[in-house]
Amino acid sequence: MSIETAEKPKIPRTDRGRRTQRKLLDAAAKEFGERGFHEASISSITRRAGVALGSFYTYFDSKDAIFRALVVDMSEAVKTAARDAIGTETAPLAVERAALEGFLRFAAEHKEIYRIIDEAEFVDPASYRNHYETIAERIADRLSQGRAAGAMRSGLGEVEAWALMGMNVFLGLRYAIWARDGDPDAAEIASAANALLARGVGK
Repeated sequence: MSIETAEKPKIPRTDRGRRTQRKLLDAAAKEFGERGFHEASISSITRRAGVALGSFYTYFDSKDAIFRALVVDMSEAVKTAARDAIGTETAPLAVERAALEGFLRFAAEHKEIYRIIDEAEFVDPASYRNHYETIAERIADRLSQGRAAGAMRSGLGEVEAWALMGMNVFLGLRYAIWARDGDPDAAEIASAANALLARGVGK
């Protein structure tokens, strides 16, 4: 099943409306994360949010619409987590280490993101593709800045950005979603990945 209609997002005009919409998105993250798109229901989302069923339609036209809005919201949350983790870092390699550590910590706290983004491939392919393309563009921009700063080699571009994103995604899967006792923490994982990025695997 794919979302064929593209309802325009409804933007709340008041602080109360924004808080209600936030409650619905947070509840939807739990509902979709636990039950999946097809088993989730609007009534369950509103119960989790503590919002009247009728109020749902003030903010979203359908289950499809809130799912799509949630994918966008989660993409923004990943962006914010990385940006906050980077903080005042300016050295290109340090920026990549901090961004990965921030993502790993975010994924550990929001494990539902993997199921929701994975389901988006089939429920709303456009949102799924946009999620990854947007992240890859941000990484490519950082690589470009690294080249300009003289800290990274020339020739880095889209291929390397997607490869780096793939590494980060699967590190999150293994160490945030499939975490085991005794695993290294987010800082250690990010440092190891950063060493790989800095030195490569060639002898």
